[in-house]
Order: sequence, then C-alpha cells, then structure tokens
Amino acid sequence: MSSNLWHGLWRGVTPAGDVHCRARNVISPSGGIVRGKFPSRKNGRMVHHEGLLELEAIYLFETSPKIVRYREQPVTINYPDDAKLRRYTPDFELELITGKIVYIEVKPIRSLQHDEVRHKLDCVAEYMRRSETAFVVLTDQVIRQEPRLSNLRWIYHRSSRVPPTSEAITVAINKYRNCLPLSIAVASTLINVGGVDPYSLLLAGQLRCSLEQPISLETLIDIELEVNNGWFCIAQEHGF
Repeated sequence: MSSNLWHGLWRGVTPAGDVHCRARNVISPSGGIVRGKFPSRKNGRMVHHEGLLELEAIYLFETSPKIVRYREQPVTINYPDDAKLRRYTPDFELELITGKIVYIEVKPIRSLQHDEVRHKLDCVAEYMRRSETAFVVLTDQVIRQEPRLSNLRWIYHRSSRVPPTSEAITVAINKYRNCLPLSIAVASTLINVGGVDPYSLLLAGQLRCSLEQPISLETLIDIELEVNNGWFCIAQEHGF
C-alpha cells in the first residue's frame, strides 16, 4: 500500500525553485512502496521520491557540498538491447559544482542479483558510456552507511531552512576560523548570527566533523582545509 510522507506546500524563500516536470509519472501506485514528497532546500520545491531508499538518497544529495541541485526522473532515454530499443528513466539527475551532470539509479543491492535487472543496467551503463554521460547505481549499501546517514540527517534538520549567502558564510569563517576546533554545542552559541550557524557551514562544506561516530553536541567541528574536497563522498570516482 502506497502512502505519502508529505502533504504540505513548499513555503521556502530561497532558492526560487526550478520548474520541473517528471519524465515518468506513477499513474497507478501499487505494492508496498512508500511514495512521497520532500521539501528540497537546494531545489526550492517539493521533490518526489518512490520508496524510502530514494528518500534516504535525497538526504545525501541535500547535504553534499559537491551537489548544487538535483532532479527526480529527469529524462527518458532510448537505449539499445541487442536488436531492440528500450526505454529507461533515471531516478535522479545531479548537477555538481563543477557543472558535471550525473544520472543516478537507486537500487537495493538484492535487486542487482536478478539477471534481468543486471542486464538492463549493464545496457544502460554502456549506452551512457558511449554518450559520455556519467551514470551511477547507488545501492542501499552505499546510501545506508551508518552512522553517516543518521548523522547527516541530524545535521540537516538542525541547519537553517534558508541557507546563508556565500558572503555571510565567508564573513563567519574569517571571523571564527581561529577559534576552531570547537564542540557543536559551543559553536552553536558562538556562531549564530546573520543566518549563519555551524550546521549550515557543515552543509556548505566550510566546516567538517567526523561521521564515523554517532554525532552529538560534544562532537568537534573544524575548518575544512581542503578546498572543494568535500567532507564526505558518495561516489568519489565521479566527483561527489
């Protein structure tokens, strides 16, 4: 039985929100898939997801400083499968800070054990390779890495709903860089002006903390010294 996790309207301020029509719409929901909408801060609109695994992938997209924006079910392509031409719609399209576009398929690792699924994705991957388009299959093994996923959700829900401007971030970093490292508790008291908070600085990739242990207010955060390196990676070989 399908259900929606969100029934409200997007009331964000920034970004203004992109206009997006999904390439594929579910006409007759069936099975036990939990379908819903996520209020995306990066996209400034409600993003549809099909299943909890896609929702969890969205949290990775929202919290990665390497990803500028993303779209669900962005396009439908026609790919060759021997003598046949078949249709395929990626689950997501990512736009990275480098301008690179990456198509994403979200799949439980158990699904990849089925020959027909593996064959289809192999054909799609080969088509993408020939088209010089990046294509990544994200499995639950990657998406549900713990405590990383829980930590990122914890940070996301404590950050400002409206991300601070790049100018405000620069001012905050220059002002407080010599005070770091600090615990999140202390940093939250110290860095809390002009719409800038330590959680937003983490999401902007300006600060970093360890995601290898469950996060708490006592977790230390520090300046991110490796410019454009990102404080966590989803698919490092593809730049994010």
